[in-house]
Amino acid sequence: MTFSEPLSQYEEILKNAIRTSMKESGAKLAKTFQTLLIEILTSYMILPRKINFAQMARYGKHGEQTYRQNFNRKKKDCIDWLLLNLSLARRVLEMEGLLAIAIDPCYISKAGKKTPHIGRFWSGCAGAVKHGLEIMGIGLLDVANNKCMMLRAHQTIGNSALKMRNKTLVEYYISVMKRYSKKLLSITDIVVADAFFSTSTFEKGISELGFYLVSRFRDNACLHYIPKGKKRRGRPRVKGDKIDLANLNLSCIEELHIDGLDGKALKKRVRLVIWRMPGGKCKLFFSTKLSMTGEEVLKTYRTRFQIEFCYRDSKQFTGLMDCQARHKSQLDFAFKHRSPH
Repeated sequence: MTFSEPLSQYEEILKNAIRTSMKESGAKLAKTFQTLLIEILTSYMILPRKINFAQMARYGKHGEQTYRQNFNRKKKDCIDWLLLNLSLARRVLEMEGLLAIAIDPCYISKAGKKTPHIGRFWSGCAGAVKHGLEIMGIGLLDVANNKCMMLRAHQTIGNSALKMRNKTLVEYYISVMKRYSKKLLSITDIVVADAFFSTSTFEKGISELGFYLVSRFRDNACLHYIPKGKKRRGRPRVKGDKIDLANLNLSCIEELHIDGLDGKALKKRVRLVIWRMPGGKCKLFFSTKLSMTGEEVLKTYRTRFQIEFCYRDSKQFTGLMDCQARHKSQLDFAFKHRSPH
């Protein structure tokens, strides 16, 4: 395999990222595995058509069995993918600006019955529940520049395993965040997710880990103003009047003018942004971090959609949907390094 100048530069970037991640994690990886890892990540940039073990053996420097064995490495013998991708992200993102962690599950088509954690998961593209696998993508958002870099992909366990652990799917997502919370909190304490995650269970779970949530309420959410007025005898009032989106209380809100979008933002408890669309319908965005401005809330949520492009590129160019492995470790290795760098 002969490298062109751009691929040689990419190879050098990978070498530096691997060295940095090893230094931060304290891991000691064999030189042979480091060389093979660089070859795999580089080959993903140039391999035509489907990317699987047979294709890698055809265009790479090693046999098919070598790739199979190394994809099956145990966690302690493999690279820390989150730190590796974070090292690459530092080259692209503005790390001093407003950052957020984007999370989003992604359906992976898979046939058969013997693959670990295969089951029925929601497919956003199909708009239905389908048989296959699911991964939870964790990306890093640069809000000011509207960019996202994927940090980690974690496979979701199936329904039978959830029942054995006596967990709901939302509780499992919280446990995934807990697993990587220490490293993620060193970057930012803001997590942004779609409306599926705007539940008290998920918000409470990640708040106990130290994260704040930016998300979107469902359109028919029941919201109340902060109670005002003098204290009265008896039980104190917990919530104020119900928010009527057609007749907003202008004394409790402030107008926003953001890139042609007009909105309203509440000032306490949750930072709520009400975006009134041209047809009169409203979308409700919020943040549990009260120090965020309404503009930051809206821009952070809008930047969340960049993680969808990471999935698109992974499927189109790095063979995310092509993995034929049925071993848990091989699937984990394949999902983690197919995130586009």
